[in-house]
Amino acid sequence: MAARTKARKLALDILYAAEMRGERPMDVLAQRGRPNTDEIAARDHAIRLIEGVQEHQERIDELLATYATGWSLDRMPAVDRNLLRLGAYELLWVDDVPDGVAVAEAVALATELSTEESPRFVNGLLSRLQRLKPSLAL
Repeated sequence: MAARTKARKLALDILYAAEMRGERPMDVLAQRGRPNTDEIAARDHAIRLIEGVQEHQERIDELLATYATGWSLDRMPAVDRNLLRLGAYELLWVDDVPDGVAVAEAVALATELSTEESPRFVNGLLSRLQRLKPSLAL
């Protein structure tokens, strides 16, 4: 698994755990203690992703709620909600990741970690944000 893919998975784990515990994501990361061998290479990029999602979460949640037709944030499975936050952050604020890669990586994580319907939902919503990206006020 590539370092950035590992970073995304680690960031998702932290974002999910933080939401479930009602804690700040960076505090959850600190509680994990020393990273294992697989996490060492990914940790810096994961921190960048976690901090970015945290910084832009209000706007990300607003966009997700606006464009997730028929779904409120509260109705989404927690894994999907945090995966969409991560994917939206990469798609809209991370310039060194191609848009298609941000969407594809989010879909791959949804396939691995969430429900049978989640990959299609994640792909649809992030693809919609990708199409609207030029017109979104960020």
